[in-house]
Amino acid sequence: MMMEIPVATRERSELVDVTSLVSKAVSQSGMTSGVVTLFVPHTTAGVTINENADPSVKGDMLRGLAEIAPADRGFYRHAEGNSDAHIKASLVGFSEHIIVKDGRLVLGTWQGIYFVEFDGPRSRRLFIKLQPD
Repeated sequence: MMMEIPVATRERSELVDVTSLVSKAVSQSGMTSGVVTLFVPHTTAGVTINENADPSVKGDMLRGLAEIAPADRGFYRHAEGNSDAHIKASLVGFSEHIIVKDGRLVLGTWQGIYFVEFDGPRSRRLFIKLQPD
């Protein structure tokens, strides 16, 4: 079974917590055991799992990625002016796999699932593939 979740972003760079949306998809599917694959079909956005207890982690991640791939570099040649977004999305990645046990996502105590925007604001999509055992 596959589902598509729309994600509306509001900033050029932001992390959107989609944990509850993915959990809801698992619950609605009735799947009790298996794997969920998340996929972002965009070249300037990604998906990651990270801490969701301390909100400052999101800002720290965005600032760290901005240090690695600053928005304004003289050597970027991509005509759209968003080369930094492409680099950051490639570093974060476009997919995640999460185990489902007893009908629930297997995440650590402090972990959440984030859709990561690097070229917003935009209307985006997150695909969820449910693979029962």
